[in-house]
Amino acid sequence: MLLAALGTLVFLNVYAPQSLLPVLAREFHAGAAQVGGVIGATMLSMALASPLMGALADAVGRRRTVIWAFALLVLPAALAVLAQTLPVLNGVRFLQGLLIPGVMVGLNAYIAEEIPAPERSRALTAYVTGTVLGGFLGRFLSGLVANWGGWHAAFWLLAGTSLVGFLLARRLPPETQFRPHRDPRSVLGSLGTHLKNTALLATCGVGFLILFTLVGVFNTLTLRLADAPYHLNSAQTGFIFAVYLLGVVITPIAGPFLAARGPLVTLLSAAACSLLGLLVTLSSPLPLIIAGMAGAACGVFLSQSAALAAVQRSVTQARSLATGLYHLAYYGGAAVSSVVAGHVFEAAGWGGVVPLVMGSMGLAALVGLLGWRGSRSPYG
Repeated sequence: MLLAALGTLVFLNVYAPQSLLPVLAREFHAGAAQVGGVIGATMLSMALASPLMGALADAVGRRRTVIWAFALLVLPAALAVLAQTLPVLNGVRFLQGLLIPGVMVGLNAYIAEEIPAPERSRALTAYVTGTVLGGFLGRFLSGLVANWGGWHAAFWLLAGTSLVGFLLARRLPPETQFRPHRDPRSVLGSLGTHLKNTALLATCGVGFLILFTLVGVFNTLTLRLADAPYHLNSAQTGFIFAVYLLGVVITPIAGPFLAARGPLVTLLSAAACSLLGLLVTLSSPLPLIIAGMAGAACGVFLSQSAALAAVQRSVTQARSLATGLYHLAYYGGAAVSSVVAGHVFEAAGWGGVVPLVMGSMGLAALVGLLGWRGSRSPYG
């Protein structure tokens, strides 16, 4: 429960402004690609900071890194309230993204080392379930709060939840298996080993493509639903993100399936689910669009569980650094998608975005099939 709670609280920060994009577009007179930078700035800094946070967590400890990352996250959330221009807001969001990986890579490595092997899959799915819930609550609550008190109020909410995360992270049991790696030569040696690991590189490719899909879909979906014929406000758009709650149900159920069948079978099944859901979103009735989004989102959640399990199966040392490299690729995909999908939406609308994200999800399945099947790791 503690791991799930921490996953929820850190992911509140990641996607919270997504339901606010139409509001921010009107306030700052920005197009889809420009306003998408509010998400993309965070994704870019998360990508850049993840390997560095991985090396830091390997040096000073996973628990300590998680605690201080949560404490420092309070500051940029409070600064965002003062932003008067879109570039300033993007700068603050970039700062948020530098700190978020401290929680993510620290917790993933903590789970891999401190949780007994028979319970590890359950612990990992609990954490991923928390991140799914945080993804929903961030979007939902920020839309709801913004409809009542303006978009600034949403960032006060994030400041408060990060403070709660700091207090809860202090309850993580002390590490017993951690061995520090503080020699820069050791870090560089581990980095070189990871960069020669074909299975790990394939997993990074999968991560890039699955988050490219998710961010491309939800960044542009909010703009689609704010326009004719739907004209949804920020609170109503926040309710649409209730499809994320399916991930809270699906991800724990999929834990035994992942443990029994392995990451590869899980990834291929998840990709098929996403592709079918994305096809359904090409229809016009709002209920069908929501149903399609639910299928697409569930596929991405399951893919993320498979990829995180694959990271830990492919390495035996410097796990935080390996997780950091994965997140470099994962959030790099989100940063690229924030811009590319925005331009595609401006040029071709939703009918152009769907083929783009279906292609990225299909390619994720292909990369996993080729990269994991030929590895020495037991991917299934």
